[in-house]
Amino acid sequence: MTTNAIEAIGLSAGYGGREVLQDVSLKLKAGEILCMIGHNGAGKSTLLRVLFGLHRPSGGSTRVFGETPPNYTPAALGAAGIALVPEGRGVFPDLTVEEIFGLALWSAGVPKSGQRERIEEVLDVLPRIKEFRTRRAGTLSGGQQQMVSIGRALLTRPRALLLDEPSIGLAPKLFQDLIRPIAALRESRGMAILLVEQNVREAFAVSDRVLVMRSGKFIFEGAPSELDDHAKLMELF
Repeated sequence: MTTNAIEAIGLSAGYGGREVLQDVSLKLKAGEILCMIGHNGAGKSTLLRVLFGLHRPSGGSTRVFGETPPNYTPAALGAAGIALVPEGRGVFPDLTVEEIFGLALWSAGVPKSGQRERIEEVLDVLPRIKEFRTRRAGTLSGGQQQMVSIGRALLTRPRALLLDEPSIGLAPKLFQDLIRPIAALRESRGMAILLVEQNVREAFAVSDRVLVMRSGKFIFEGAPSELDDHAKLMELF
């Protein structure tokens, strides 16, 4: 039986009494790339925040690799093999890339003896980081910052990666160059990926399955090929 990397059942969540997610259930299979799309404000980012323990749901439950974490917090989920790349990148502008990586490794409890190997693994996936690893993050372009944000997440050797709108502010070609080596980690490491993305053409090209969210609920689940018809895709939005 295929293990689910993440299984969410009946999640509800909101802010200040306003419900955003309504009885949402989701399965991200181990080694699967699942793309989630939907209009702005549909609840996609809120769902990722709930799945990574950054926002407490008002109802429902979540299992990670078949287990229920004793504390559903980012630290516990990171230890269980989940990593999140948030929308907006969230890099520290006054720190160099090397300092950001060092902080991430320290936070993950990686001993110094193993840190160089972790960094080399990231540089193998995203080799362009070598060109600016000594620069402060605030001086980098949007695409470079996105590489740093993804690289920081990969340092923890996640078994499941949550990506929230990684193409924002990037030219289509740059996003293509970024997403394809990340998607290849499914083959080389068996990593599961939950990708929230509006660039549907590139996202569908690497995805196994698509979920469409509208107003806090899933309204479609299927293969990317089922949404080749642009008119059908627009109907779902």
